[in-house]
Amino acid sequence: MAETLFFNALRAAIDEEMARDPSVFVLGEDVGLYGGSYKVTKDLYQKYGELRVLDTPIAENSFTGMAVGAAMTGLRPIIEGMNMGFLLLAFNQISNNAGMLRYTSGGNFKIPMVIRGPGGVGRQLGAEHSQRLEAYFQAVPGLKIVACSTPYNAKGLLKSAIRDDNPVLFFEHVLLYNLKEHLPQQEYLLPLDKAEVVRTGSAVTIITYSRMRHHVLQAVKTLEQEGLDPEVIDLLSLKPLDFETIGASVRKTHRVIIVEECMKTGGIGAELIASINERLFDELDAPVLRLSSQDIPTPYNGTLENLTIVQPPQIVEAVQKMATLQI
Repeated sequence: MAETLFFNALRAAIDEEMARDPSVFVLGEDVGLYGGSYKVTKDLYQKYGELRVLDTPIAENSFTGMAVGAAMTGLRPIIEGMNMGFLLLAFNQISNNAGMLRYTSGGNFKIPMVIRGPGGVGRQLGAEHSQRLEAYFQAVPGLKIVACSTPYNAKGLLKSAIRDDNPVLFFEHVLLYNLKEHLPQQEYLLPLDKAEVVRTGSAVTIITYSRMRHHVLQAVKTLEQEGLDPEVIDLLSLKPLDFETIGASVRKTHRVIIVEECMKTGGIGAELIASINERLFDELDAPVLRLSSQDIPTPYNGTLENLTIVQPPQIVEAVQKMATLQI
């Protein structure tokens, strides 16, 4: 076991897959000589050369379209978005091309590509650099969506995403890159369609993902001191959702709180509530509670920024209320 930083876990995943499969290549802004904005591709240019680590112009729609074409010919591109919010410029290429071509071609083409990079609310990055794109893309057919949260699952999920024959949106939170964790030295892969039960419990099911996993675990420390015993699920896969794991937990606790950094309107939490009510309504002892970000552009001011997203004390208060709430 070696202690590894989050961004180095991602780098190791890309390095291992590029060494294993010559069809894997990386493209994006400053991924080559500079090594990526968050150093996820550091030194890969020197190791694999300019044909496999491509520095692109500032033209997300163009290089995303190029990656789709490369995937159609049998290559496995990994796009790094310098900031995931910039990939809104390539929404057409991701949705109408990457997501649909396997279907609209009658299965004649596979689109094995990964679109990855930093997103989420950082520390005073401003509205345009604080986007959470999972809500934008969850309705697009043909895409898989993954949100990693620790160095361990970041590496295992990214390796699986690179090997998958479908387009995968791979979300990394900008504030998790310096997180440390001990990783196995032997190779491992994690499934793209399975959630992780982070903590078993019986009082309430807390469903979360990405950076909010760590906010939830911080809140759990306080809740344990009060004798409350929540179960914590990290979704990891935002599309498809792992309802086998979710259902097993709901049938045990009968109460659900969703904690997300996504916006409340039309977010992942909204889809979860609809699906839980459709599939598991009779198992619920209280209405599903959703803690989400404010439906406003993220302020630059640090104090206001913190007020727009869910904080651990809000999670503690929600669990306390849920423990006594009845339909």
